[in-house]
Amino acid sequence: MDRPTRETFWGPFSLFGALIALAGFALDRLHKWWMLDVYGIAARGRVEITSFFDLVMAWNNGVSYGLFQAETALGVAILAGFALLVICGLGLWLARVEHKATALAIGLILGGALGNVYDRIAYGAVADFFSFHAFGFYWYIFNIADVWIALGVALIILESVWPGLVGAGKKKDGPDSETGGTPA
Repeated sequence: MDRPTRETFWGPFSLFGALIALAGFALDRLHKWWMLDVYGIAARGRVEITSFFDLVMAWNNGVSYGLFQAETALGVAILAGFALLVICGLGLWLARVEHKATALAIGLILGGALGNVYDRIAYGAVADFFSFHAFGFYWYIFNIADVWIALGVALIILESVWPGLVGAGKKKDGPDSETGGTPA
C-alpha cells in the first residue's frame, strides 16, 4: 500500500470544490439564519406561498425522510459523526476527480452536508422549511442544504450515465491531458 502524499488529500480540482462547498454552506447558513431569526418562521406557523408550496418550520431529528430519529445526545452525536465521516470521504474523492463537473457536484454535496451537520451539532436537529404538496400528497420538508445535495447527486448521476454531458468532460490542464498517459 502506498503511503499517503499531498495528492491523497489535495488534487487539481480541490480548491474549486472547496470553494463551491464553502459557498453552499454559507448560503444555507444565511438562509437558515434569516428564516429562524429575522423572518421568525417558528412564530408564523405555516405560510402559504402558492397552492402547492408552503414555508413551514420543521426540525428533523433523523436523516432523509425522517429516518433514524435521534432524540438523545448520543443519537445526535452518532448521526453527526457519521455525517462527518461521509464529508471526509467526499473530500478524499474530491482530491481524485479529473473533471470540473464532478468537482462541482462533490462541492455541492459537501456544502449541503456541512450545512446540515452544523444544524445537527448546534441545534440537535436539522432545520427544514420548504413544503411542496399537490392533490393531497405531501413530499418531505427540506432546506437549501438538501437542494445542494440533491443537485450534486443528480449531477454525478448525469455524469455517470452520459460521461462528458456536463462541461464536455473537461479535465484539468496538465502535461498528460492531451495523450491521457503519463508525461515523458
